[in-house]
Amino acid sequence: MQILRTTSENLDFQNLVKKLDAYLAFIDGEDHAFYDQYNKIDLLKNCIVIFENEKPVACGAIKRIDENTMEVKRMFTLPEYRRKGFAASILKELEMWTKELGYEKTVLETGKKQIEAVALYKKCNYAIIPNYGQYAGIENSVCFEKIL
Repeated sequence: MQILRTTSENLDFQNLVKKLDAYLAFIDGEDHAFYDQYNKIDLLKNCIVIFENEKPVACGAIKRIDENTMEVKRMFTLPEYRRKGFAASILKELEMWTKELGYEKTVLETGKKQIEAVALYKKCNYAIIPNYGQYAGIENSVCFEKIL
């Protein structure tokens, strides 16, 4: 496994995000357009791509929310590579990067229908918090926080 820190200009990152968006369009159904507007990848400066045998298999990113907080975005692992620890590795790398940049915590939003994602965040010691920002009042969203 190789971990690459990059930006959203990276083509491997962009290709994985396209697959993520197709997956989410299926999972979210009619709600997809709402979520999609908040998940643009233009100008993301802190992105991760994980490679297995030189093949890009997983990705994630962080984006500044405020002076203390980074938001975890665009987490995805190719289906055939799931349950091998890639997502947890991405999360750990994003948390390290967040700390290196001087931030104190990470937050994230995921859909309640994304059972595996919810389980991952709980397993990685993320605590459920009230829905923040654009997700406040959105029934299908669940938000998490981790103090680093």
